[in-house]
Amino acid sequence: MFELSEMKEIVQEFLVESHENLDQLDRDLVELERDPGSRELLAGIFRTIHTIKGTSGFLAFGQLEQVSHVGEGLLSRLRDGELELDFERAAALLDLVDAIRTVLASIEATGAEGQHDFSALVAQLERLQSADPDAMQSGKSRPAAVPAPEPADHDGGETEVDSRRGVADHTIRVDIGVLDELMQMVGELVLTRNRIVQQAGTIADPALMHTAHRLDVIAAGLQEGVMKTRMQPIGNIWSRMPRVVRDLGVVCGRQVRVEMEGRETELDRSLLEAIKDPLTHLVRNAVDHGIEPPQERVALGKPAEGVIWLRAYQQGGKVHVEIADDGRGIDPERVGLKAVERGLLTPEQLAALSPEETTSLVFQPGFSTAEAVSSVSGRGVGMDVVRTNIEQVGGTVALRSVPGLGSTVTLQIPLTLAIIPALTVATGGQRLAIPQLSLVELVAVPSGEVRTTIEDVSGVPVLRLRGRLLPLVHLDAALGLTSCRRADGTVSVVVVQSEGRQFGIVVDRVVDTEEIVVKPLSSQLAGIGLYAGAMVSGDGAVALILDVTALGHRSGVLGAARDLAASAEPGQVTAEQEREAFLIVGVGPDRRVAVPLAAVHRIEELSTTTLEQVGGREVIQYRDGILPLARLARVMGVAEDPGPQERVQVVVYSEGGRSVGLVVSAIHDISDDFDGVSSDLGGPGLNGSVVVGRQVAELLDVRGAVLAADPLFYEPAAPATLDWMAVPS
Repeated sequence: MFELSEMKEIVQEFLVESHENLDQLDRDLVELERDPGSRELLAGIFRTIHTIKGTSGFLAFGQLEQVSHVGEGLLSRLRDGELELDFERAAALLDLVDAIRTVLASIEATGAEGQHDFSALVAQLERLQSADPDAMQSGKSRPAAVPAPEPADHDGGETEVDSRRGVADHTIRVDIGVLDELMQMVGELVLTRNRIVQQAGTIADPALMHTAHRLDVIAAGLQEGVMKTRMQPIGNIWSRMPRVVRDLGVVCGRQVRVEMEGRETELDRSLLEAIKDPLTHLVRNAVDHGIEPPQERVALGKPAEGVIWLRAYQQGGKVHVEIADDGRGIDPERVGLKAVERGLLTPEQLAALSPEETTSLVFQPGFSTAEAVSSVSGRGVGMDVVRTNIEQVGGTVALRSVPGLGSTVTLQIPLTLAIIPALTVATGGQRLAIPQLSLVELVAVPSGEVRTTIEDVSGVPVLRLRGRLLPLVHLDAALGLTSCRRADGTVSVVVVQSEGRQFGIVVDRVVDTEEIVVKPLSSQLAGIGLYAGAMVSGDGAVALILDVTALGHRSGVLGAARDLAASAEPGQVTAEQEREAFLIVGVGPDRRVAVPLAAVHRIEELSTTTLEQVGGREVIQYRDGILPLARLARVMGVAEDPGPQERVQVVVYSEGGRSVGLVVSAIHDISDDFDGVSSDLGGPGLNGSVVVGRQVAELLDVRGAVLAADPLFYEPAAPATLDWMAVPS
C-alpha cells in the first residue's frame, strides 16, 4: 500500500501530465476537424484519453473514469473506421476535454472530484457512437457546454484565490540533454571561479577579494541549484524490487516481503543508473542465500515469511543505502572453509583472519557458498562485481552479519560525480588529485621518526600508526616518477580506504583541497588503469585523478594486511596483535580518562552557542543531522569546569548510522603505550583503570556514556538495520 505522502505525489504527477495532455488534445482535435481521415491523430487522441481513464481508475476517481470511458468508446469506433468525424462529434469530444479539465481543477483544489452533472454529455457521447441516422437525428441538439473550470473558493479570502497557481504552473519538462549541457557549463564556471579565487589571494586588493568571494558564493549557489535538477528519488529504482522478490521467492520456495524506508532520498540520475544492477543483485542474494525456507524458519521460531528491508538516508554528504534481511546470516567458519576449498587463501592465512575479515571473503572474485550452480547463484560472479561497481562511482560497501539473525549490506554513495571535493598532491613534479571520498586522514612523519615509524615487514613497507601496521605505496615509484622529497626530510602520507581496507600513499607534498570538475579520459590514458579522470586546477594546470582502488591492486597493498598477518613470525607484531591505543581526555578539573581509540569516530571543537535543548537533553546540529550530547563530567559524577565556556571539546562515537557526542574538558593525547596493566578500580561511568604512557588513567565505560547521551542508541531505529543485533559490551 502507498503512504499518504506518496499518494499525494502520484496525484500531483497525474495532474501535471493530464493538464499537458489536455492542452495537446485541444490542438489535435481542432487539427482533426481539418483532416478527419488522419489515423495518426486519432490514435494519439485515443491513447491520451485511455491513459487518463486508466490512471483515474487506479486513483479511485470514479466520475473521471466514467466520462473518459464513454469518450474512449467513441474514439475507438472513429479510430477503427466504423464512424466518421463530423462537426457534432468533434464538438462533443471538445466538451469531453472541458469536462475532464473541470474535474481535474476540483481535484487540484480540494483533493476530490466534486459534484458535477455530466449526464447530458455522457448521453450525447453514447448517442454519437451510433451510426444510425435516426438515432443521430433524434438527439440533434447539443447539450449545454461544460462550464470552464474555476478556482475553488478558499476560506483565506480573495487574495489567496488570486495568488494560487495551478499545479501545472509549478513544473516544466526539460530534455535531459539540456540539463547535461547546463551541468557542463556550471563545471566550467566552477573551474573559472577556482582560478579567480586563487589569483585574488595573491593580490592585496580588498575590492578584488570581495568580488572573488561574491563570485564564489554565487557559483556555489548555482552549482547546488543545477545539481538539484539532476536529482531523482531512489524510490524510482526501488519500485521494481517487490516484483523481483516475489518472482524469485516463487522460484526458490521462499515467502518474502519487502519493506522500504527513505524512498524519497535523492541521488544524481547517473548514480541511480550505476547502482541499479548492484542493488538488484544484493536483493536477489538476500532472497536466495539469506531468507530460509518457511518450514526452517518456523522450526527456528521465526515467522514463516521473511523480510527484506531497504533503507536510504543522507549523512555526511553521502547517501547510505542499506539492504537487510532477517534470514540465516553468514557463518564465518563456513565461508572460511569454502575459501580454502576454492584456493582463495591458505589455511594459515585463514587462521590469521578475524571473523569480520573472514565474512568479507564473500567479496572475493570466484567465491560462492552455493553447493550447485543454478540460474540464481553458484557461479561465483556477484558480490565482487557489486563492490567493483560501487567503488567505480566513488562508493563503499560494508557487510555486517550475525549468524541466525540476518545480514545488512550498507552502500555509501556520493550524491554526485560531476563536481567532487578532492585533495591535490604533488609527486615527482606532477600534480595529482585524490577524491576526498577515499580519504581517511593525512599523516606527516618528521624526519627524526622515520626510522622508527616506517619499517619493512616481510618485504612490505608499512607505517606504524596508532597501534596498527598500515601498508604503504610510494606514489613516485608506482608511477615511474623521480621523487622530490621535502628538504626537512618529513614524509607525507595520505591514508585512504578501499574495499574495506586502509593503506597509505607516500607523496612529496600535500598541495590543497578544492572542488574539482571530473573530465573523462582519452582511451589511451583510460587504458593505463590507474586514473579515474582528469581535472583542471585553479591555476589552469591539468591534473589526473587517481583511482585509489586500482592503485591499491596494482601495488598489491590491498591484500598486504592479510598477508602480513599470515606470514608474521613468532613475536612479530601485526595490526590485529598491536597494543591497544587510547585517546586520553580530561574530565572536570583533574580527571584523566582513557577512551579506546577504536570507539572514536571524530574529535570536534564546537561553539557553545550552537548547543540546543530537546526534551531536556543537549543536542547540536551536526553534519545534516542532530547529535545528542552527554557531558562525561555528569556521567562520572564529578564537578564540571567552573566559569563560562565559549567552545567545547566533543568526542564523536558512531555505530550503525547513528552518532552521539561525548563532551570532555580537554583532549590530552593519543597513546598506544599500554603494557596491559589494568585494574577493576573505578567508579560511575568507568570500567576500571589502565596504565597508559606510564600514568594511570580511568577507563571509560563507552556503552554507558553512549546510553547517557541517547538511551535508545542500541535499540532498532527501524527494521532496516541490524542495530538490534548488537551484543552488549
